[in-house]
Amino acid sequence: MDELKPWLKLIMQRRGRLWLGALLLALTLFSAVGLLALSGWFITATGVTALLWAAGQRVMFDVYMPGGGIRFFALTRTVARYFERVFNHNTVLSLLADLRGRHFAALAALDGATLSRLRAAQWLNRLTADIDTLDTLYLRLLAPPLVALLGIVLVCGLIAVFHLSLAGLIGAVLLALLLALTLGMALLGLHYSARRVEQLDGLRVLAVEQLQGLAELTAAGTLALHRQQLLAGSQQMVDDQLALQGRIAFGQALATLGIMGAVMVGLFGAIQAYIAGLLSGPVMVMIPLALMALSEGFAGLPAAFAQFGGTRTAARRLNQQTAMSTALVDPDHPATPPVELTLHWQNVGVRYAGLQQLNLTLSQGERLAIVGPSGCGKSTLAALAVRLIDPDSGRLIAGGALSDGTSLGGTPLDQLSLSQWRAQVGYLTQQTELLHDSIAANLLLAKPSATDEQLWQVLEMVDLSELVSALPAGINTWIGESGKQLSGGEGRRLALARVLLKDAPLVVLDEPFSGLDAATRERVSKRLEPWLANRTALFLGHDAVLLPRADRVIALTGL
Repeated sequence: MDELKPWLKLIMQRRGRLWLGALLLALTLFSAVGLLALSGWFITATGVTALLWAAGQRVMFDVYMPGGGIRFFALTRTVARYFERVFNHNTVLSLLADLRGRHFAALAALDGATLSRLRAAQWLNRLTADIDTLDTLYLRLLAPPLVALLGIVLVCGLIAVFHLSLAGLIGAVLLALLLALTLGMALLGLHYSARRVEQLDGLRVLAVEQLQGLAELTAAGTLALHRQQLLAGSQQMVDDQLALQGRIAFGQALATLGIMGAVMVGLFGAIQAYIAGLLSGPVMVMIPLALMALSEGFAGLPAAFAQFGGTRTAARRLNQQTAMSTALVDPDHPATPPVELTLHWQNVGVRYAGLQQLNLTLSQGERLAIVGPSGCGKSTLAALAVRLIDPDSGRLIAGGALSDGTSLGGTPLDQLSLSQWRAQVGYLTQQTELLHDSIAANLLLAKPSATDEQLWQVLEMVDLSELVSALPAGINTWIGESGKQLSGGEGRRLALARVLLKDAPLVVLDEPFSGLDAATRERVSKRLEPWLANRTALFLGHDAVLLPRADRVIALTGL
């Protein structure tokens, strides 16, 4: 149960709404008990009164009070059920938003090396399926058994008014049933529900990666093999799901038989008490009907608690992720950002990239181009400059100057605030990152306060203004997932426009003209010249010809 504690703590931040939702659930169940019990009493009492009248006895019977009670319980049950559904589902959606927000905030703070421990499809599955699994905590695992317990107390308390020993016997039967439908079903479905969560994670990874690599798999002739793996995994999950559903069906049958058993105990006990003169006829009928109404409170327990193993597994995996800590430490007392944006790589080493003892300087206002083949460490240099990663050895220093390899007046990057440093850097990554949103929304990520005029200015700089203005919705045109409605070159220029909009004093452009033909590359390069003036810029690519004009070019020959 320890794995659920962090999520229960987060859920209880909305304890006011949770208690109100549970109260609505209880009110619905209590109204059902009252409606059925009072209806049984009223019908029986009416029949007894009619028999007495037929026998010539004069009997007074007030039909208005019980009739009004029946109407009250009927209306209360209907209204309570409606508001309970609306209110509790709204609460659960809010809780899911809280859970996703908390989890995403933890993920967003991680560095790339830590994030790479899991595949992208696994991160997605955690944010969707695993967190969806946790919605059972309140609406299925916490409130319903509590309400069922209160229902037992209510009905047994009502019976105790007329027959104390019968109430105790029925209470013992119902408590045993409640324990079987909660703890018993949790144990019965523990293995299958936990394995289902793991299987779903694996299947989603297979499905997503098969779709992403569809062209490559088809070209390699291995698509059929991957499809067989996906189908085999799907069949295994279906088999386990059927086994789990069989256990749930058993639990639901047990719930029905248990309630009916309690009804029979109540009925025969009430008949014996009636024969002994301890109960009246209407009360004798009221007792089993009140017990029958409890079925509403027990019906959903088997399915909910059979999934308990899956809930625990999802919570455990989410806990493992939120426990991850970034290797990038944000200082408690950050140094003041330097005025001079000079960068020094001092004896820098990054093991996974093969960088060793690298010494490099990017001076204030300089345009430095780093060229070389794939895998030589170019993108690693960019990640170090933006501080997406930290070096395994050596350090990066901002500001100051170098004298015989010694920094004068500079500040190590790890002593600066991450947010303040990154605010001064405009970074175009090697991979074009675009969201499934409009052109304007993708640009505004860099500067939310930008005006439409500023958006059109940066689109003009990357030679996209004519194309966008010809679209029916202009800058409000949606570009599809990862910008798939645009060509590779158009998407690249849109990502470049976003960097231009940020207007940062330090610019890192990793293969900025990827996917552009020579004529377009030449136009964009010329339009960038005024914007790059007096900025510190680091360009990365395979060939200096394919980069903006640089003051200095350094070739990395491989590692």
